[in-house]
Amino acid sequence: MAGRAPLGSSGIELTRVGFGAWALGGGGWEHGWGEQDDAESVKAIHAAIDAGVNWIDTAAVYGLGHSEEIVGRALNALPENDRPHVFTKCGLTFEREHPERGPRNVMAPASVRSELESSLRRLGLERIDLYQVHWPPEDGTPLEEYWSTMVELRSEGLVRAIGLSNHSAAQLRAAEQIGHVDALQPPFSMIHRGAAELIVAAAEQETGVIVYSPMQSGLLSGSMTAQRVAAMPADDWRHDHEDFSGENLVRNLALAEALRPVAERLGVPVPAVAVAWTLAWPGVTGAIVGARSAEQATAWLPAMELALGEDDLLTLSKAIRETGAGEGPVAPTEE
Repeated sequence: MAGRAPLGSSGIELTRVGFGAWALGGGGWEHGWGEQDDAESVKAIHAAIDAGVNWIDTAAVYGLGHSEEIVGRALNALPENDRPHVFTKCGLTFEREHPERGPRNVMAPASVRSELESSLRRLGLERIDLYQVHWPPEDGTPLEEYWSTMVELRSEGLVRAIGLSNHSAAQLRAAEQIGHVDALQPPFSMIHRGAAELIVAAAEQETGVIVYSPMQSGLLSGSMTAQRVAAMPADDWRHDHEDFSGENLVRNLALAEALRPVAERLGVPVPAVAVAWTLAWPGVTGAIVGARSAEQATAWLPAMELALGEDDLLTLSKAIRETGAGEGPVAPTEE
């Protein structure tokens, strides 16, 4: 469980947790997290890397390019041999001058290649380690066409590996018939557990799985409260999300509180337990965890080496059932 794991058959070896840079894009766009200090963002990235994390996950659309720029700034300050693997995504195009228009789901070949050029420039790189389709497109481009484009980019050496984010098991299998899918990125946490089928499907074809939102956007951090949710700025996407309101919020916060005794017994912060739970599922290569400061990163970094025992998993399964939080299987061994 501890240490590193291979990303499917890609040849890339990952630490069990990676740094997620969504929130570093800041506010001012449809899916932003509110105001974010860029200097704090760079410090957070460096804190994770100093602790041994060897990959960063971002996307072109985060902050309408700003997250990639911050990642690029953090990389530029590091000796080349100390730089982590960099993963980013394509398929959500945007106009920086008109953030109110929101991103568009586009995977036409020319658009993808243009996006890749822009991402490489913002990141200051010559090649992306893992390039992922962010969401199934809505511009009419069929999977056969856009996945063929991704395969071409890998063959041309512009990207080392290619993956799918937010795609179904059927789409994963269809893409595999065109060219190997190196990685799959689904949402997965103790609250939203519906990716269990996807994880199994990925393992069947040697596709690595990196899950996102293992702390469910802060709900399982142990520091989220109803008062803090109520005080969120209007440009924080969580402000009106169903996970952060009504009975869902009550159940989710109760589950977070139930993690505390396990964390105390293991001598780790609450976030580390939430992340380690996702890593306990067979087939999961690693988990993407965000941080907006070095202090936040410190809270989940122990998950990189934390293996939950059978008793821990039984305790957590019971907590999920008793709180009624979320949906999906409650334990790695459950069908």
